[in-house]
Amino acid sequence: MWDLFKPILVDFQNPVIFAIPFFLLLIGIEVYLNYKERKNNYILKDSLASISMGLGSIVSDIIAKSIAFIGFVWLFEHYGFFKEQLSWTVLGWVLLFFLDDFTFYWHHRLSHEFRILWAAHVNHHSSEQYNLSTALRQSWTEILYKYIFFLWLPFLGFHPMMVLTQISINLIFQFWVHTKLIKKLPPFIEFLFNTPSHHRVHHASNVRYLDRNHAGTLIIWDRIFGTFAEEKDDEPVVYGITTNIDTYNPLKIATHEYASLWRDIREAPRFSDKLKYIFYAPGWSHNGKTLTARQMRDALKQK
Repeated sequence: MWDLFKPILVDFQNPVIFAIPFFLLLIGIEVYLNYKERKNNYILKDSLASISMGLGSIVSDIIAKSIAFIGFVWLFEHYGFFKEQLSWTVLGWVLLFFLDDFTFYWHHRLSHEFRILWAAHVNHHSSEQYNLSTALRQSWTEILYKYIFFLWLPFLGFHPMMVLTQISINLIFQFWVHTKLIKKLPPFIEFLFNTPSHHRVHHASNVRYLDRNHAGTLIIWDRIFGTFAEEKDDEPVVYGITTNIDTYNPLKIATHEYASLWRDIREAPRFSDKLKYIFYAPGWSHNGKTLTARQMRDALKQK
């Protein structure tokens, strides 16, 4: 097992690390255009908070990835049903592109549908600004469970290094969609791919847009599974979360929803309600004081 594990530890170069200089360059260009066009899309404290969250996520990712390495390698070595067909083959890379993106969609969607997972993911949505620095506002705790969703890929026979590389490539792709500067692209691109327009919807707090467009690279999964929403000119996106936290403190950004969840659990009168706060959708409440995204959409339709 070590013979397979060692080269991954030694030789794996996270593509995200190499992309960081380009991220910073693009942020610089966007800041310049924002200043030139007097758009007020950047608040320094907000961007610094996002960058701080990104730096913290690198540390937690090192821990999580080390554990994931072990699980991926063990599954690949002991099972890896289609190793010869999938590992380091053209067919393998093509299939992995789609299967990784499919997996990301469900990881991302479920992170919006279970409150315990939302408590980790909500950090990324907590900014009321939307610019390229927002892409760096990554969770410190989501990464601790993210790789569980991808365990089935080395089990199928994809080499662990392939899986980790593709996960990183998908993450890099998602950087550029965090901008207001790019409007809608040609229809065939908007139909197939995640774009700034689609991802602006995902970061919206408007009821119509809540929990929509969970795509990583391809928007087709949202179209197939009924979670797609188009950005509408008659309803501009309002960024942030339904109850904004009004802080630039990275520690509060990282933990605020865990604190809120704990308060709700303590106040719940029944044990079954305590469990529902953990595993039901964000917004569920035992007394109806707050509503889930689905309940809010249903209420909007009745108006």
